[in-house]
Amino acid sequence: MVALSGSHTIGQGRCVTFRDRIYNGTDIDAGFASTRRRRCPADNGNGDANLAPLELVTPNSFDNNYFKNLIQRKGLLQSDQVLFSGGSTDSIVNEYSKSPKTFRSDFASAMLKMGDIEPLTRSAGVIRKFYNVIN
Repeated sequence: MVALSGSHTIGQGRCVTFRDRIYNGTDIDAGFASTRRRRCPADNGNGDANLAPLELVTPNSFDNNYFKNLIQRKGLLQSDQVLFSGGSTDSIVNEYSKSPKTFRSDFASAMLKMGDIEPLTRSAGVIRKFYNVIN
């Protein structure tokens, strides 16, 4: 899962998904939070759709900077930062931050495994209209 989370080295997040972290987070780099606040107002409903890159240094490159940012407390999403927060995944984040080759290899393996998952289909499964709400 840590390797798959590394896909956040590319992409953008909407203000509404990280607002609480940049205004109320305690495990975030102050300068990083300040930079992110420029395009994400504190008021709910104001600027919700404004975008910010998930990874600030090389947002258009598939690399291991995502993991380097987590070590510096510069994960945009709380769900990312929790991967480096004094828990069991810290060592993996450290390894990936030092070895882009290991990250790429583990990411490829994880993607292949994920491709083997057989989702429920037809009457056995449900397609959600919104990912966070059960139909």
